[in-house]
Amino acid sequence: MTTTAVPGLLAVMSRETWADQFDRSRRTRLERAARALGPTWAPHLDDPAAAAVLADVEVLISSWGAPRLSAERLERMPRLTAVLHCAGSIRPLVSDAFWERDILLSSAADANADPVAELTYAAIIMAGKKAPFLAADARDRRAGSPDMFRFGPVGNAGLTVGIVGMSRIGRRVLARLIARLEGVTCLVTDPLADAGEVAAAGGRLVELDEMLGSVDVLTVHAPELPQTRGMIGAPQLAALRNHATVINTARGALVDTRALEDECRSGRLNAILDVTAPEPLPPGSALYELPNVMITPHIAGSLGTERLRMSDSALDELDRLVAGEPLRHLVRREELAFVA
Repeated sequence: MTTTAVPGLLAVMSRETWADQFDRSRRTRLERAARALGPTWAPHLDDPAAAAVLADVEVLISSWGAPRLSAERLERMPRLTAVLHCAGSIRPLVSDAFWERDILLSSAADANADPVAELTYAAIIMAGKKAPFLAADARDRRAGSPDMFRFGPVGNAGLTVGIVGMSRIGRRVLARLIARLEGVTCLVTDPLADAGEVAAAGGRLVELDEMLGSVDVLTVHAPELPQTRGMIGAPQLAALRNHATVINTARGALVDTRALEDECRSGRLNAILDVTAPEPLPPGSALYELPNVMITPHIAGSLGTERLRMSDSALDELDRLVAGEPLRHLVRREELAFVA
C-alpha cells in the first residue's frame, strides 16, 4: 500500500487473545488508524458479523486463533492488501493461495523473540549455578548437607555456551551473554550464518560436531523444519562433555527425547526444557522425576503482558502502512524455508 488512505481493517483472533492483546488504549489506537467497517474484531472469518464486511477489508490484524488464509477465504476479501500478524509462527496462517496474491505480510516475531531470549539467558545462568537441580535435590533431601557438585562444576565465570541456530532468538541470547557474563565463550553453529557477523557479535562460528565436546551449556534455537527434526540426537548428546546442560526453548522435536532421557537418567547430562516431544510429555516420563531436569510448560514465548509488545509491533506496522512507509517486519515466501 503506497497511499495514505485510511484502510478498512478487521482484527481476527480468538476472544481470549483479543482481550489479552488489545486493551482499551490499543483498541483506541487501532480505531484511530483504520476505518471502521462494522465490527473491529471477529473470532473468525466465518463469523456472520465479519462476513458482511469482508469484501471491504484491506488490512487484517491476526493473532492466535486466526484461521488459515485459504483460497476460499481470500476470495471473500478481494481488497485485502496486508496482513499484520501479532503472534508466533506465521506457518499455520498462510497458504499457497496467499502467496499467489500480492498481499504484504508482517510478523511480530521480533517482539516475541525478546521473552524467549530473556528466559533462555536466565536458564543459562541457572544452569551454570546448577540452581534448579540443587533445588530439586534439596527438596528431596529435606535435611543434611547437599553435595554442591553432584551435578557438575558450579559457576558462570568462564562458561562455554553453544548456541545452535543464529536465529533472531539466538542472536539475542548471544548479545546478552557477551554483554553480561565474565569470560564467557560463545560457540555458534548455523549453516546459514556468516562467520564475520558471528565474530562481530562476540561469538565463533563452528560446525556442530566441533562444538559439542567443548560446551558447558548447549542451547537450541533452530526452527523446526524437516531437516532440523532430531538434529540433537543420541550421537550428538553422547558427544557432550559430562554434566553439560541441554536447554531447549525452541521446539521439542529438535531434540531426541528418548536419548535425552537416557543421558539424564544416567546422571551424565542435565536439562532445562521449555518444550518437549511430545508436548506435554506422557505422565510416566522419567524426565518429570529426575532432579537434574527442569521442565516448564512452554512459557518462554510471549505470555500475559508480554503479548502487548506484539500488539504494539503490529500497530506500529499499521501506522507505517497508513503513512505509505515501508513495513519493517515483512515476511517473504522464500524465508519460510528458514523460519519457524
